[in-house]
Amino acid sequence: MQPTRREVVVSAAAASALPGFARAQQTWPTQPVRMIVSQAAGGAPDVICRLLTDRLSQALGQNFIVENRTGAGNVIGVQIAARAAPDGYTMLWATAAALTTNLFTVKNLPYDPEKDFINVARVARGPFVLVANKDLPANTLPEVIALAKAKPGELAIANDGPRNFSGLVAAWLNKNADVKINPVAYATMPQGVQDTIGGRVQLAILAFPAAAPMLKGGLLKPIAVSSIERVIGYENIPPIADTIPGFDFYGWLGVAAPRAVPRPILERLNGEIGRLLDEPEFRSRLVDLGFYSFGSQSIAAAEKAVRDEVDLWRKVVADLGVVAE
Repeated sequence: MQPTRREVVVSAAAASALPGFARAQQTWPTQPVRMIVSQAAGGAPDVICRLLTDRLSQALGQNFIVENRTGAGNVIGVQIAARAAPDGYTMLWATAAALTTNLFTVKNLPYDPEKDFINVARVARGPFVLVANKDLPANTLPEVIALAKAKPGELAIANDGPRNFSGLVAAWLNKNADVKINPVAYATMPQGVQDTIGGRVQLAILAFPAAAPMLKGGLLKPIAVSSIERVIGYENIPPIADTIPGFDFYGWLGVAAPRAVPRPILERLNGEIGRLLDEPEFRSRLVDLGFYSFGSQSIAAAEKAVRDEVDLWRKVVADLGVVAE
């Protein structure tokens, strides 16, 4: 039985494409690759990105150049990456805000996280910690909840705003603990930290890089961590989930690419990142910065994890009644 002309054409096209794809994987990159970072230089996300890109430059023989494009709650940098040519020479240093929560908190978002990007690899996760003024007469989350119920509306919690990560976590804590702890939003969290130390607010939700010096110096006391797992180096701090089952929130960092980038390029990049994430030295550096490695994983696993987080935040934002602005 002879194949049809269409079958011959399709088979030939597929066969000719395979060597090209193989060459793309073997030869890429042949020029510098830029990594768009939507956060300011010097912060922990930027530092981790530079740590990763330095190692990728060594492994792949081409410079990975970090380009900080900040503003509008990650939107400016992410939009630049979304509009870049899908040739493998522009990547996005992705965050949970950029690819998950912004979907529900930013009105008229000028990019579509699912249609515009493919998640190549999730690199690190960063849990948050609920901390308290050292003189607060409560040392555990159950004691904080009991105090909040005994004095409704008298406690306040510093956060980064109702549509940002720690603000959403604070609101979810209020809802699930059935308490009223007044949220106090800060444009810059260092001021929130100082107000918590000074007692102007009693509680704060902080990323570990911001909290660690205060905890080690005894300026603030830890109450609970936002992730369901205990945090390396802070195993004595219980998860919020020990009191509110299922409570599990953390920021994350990863690499995404314009969705039309050829798959062999994405697979090569995923493989190099995976090898790096399996190195004890690299994982240790992440811990020093208050973050924790996801370990090597496939592109499909990274894509599923982000889809699952989108579903989670869709529910959280809807249940909280947060309106996009």
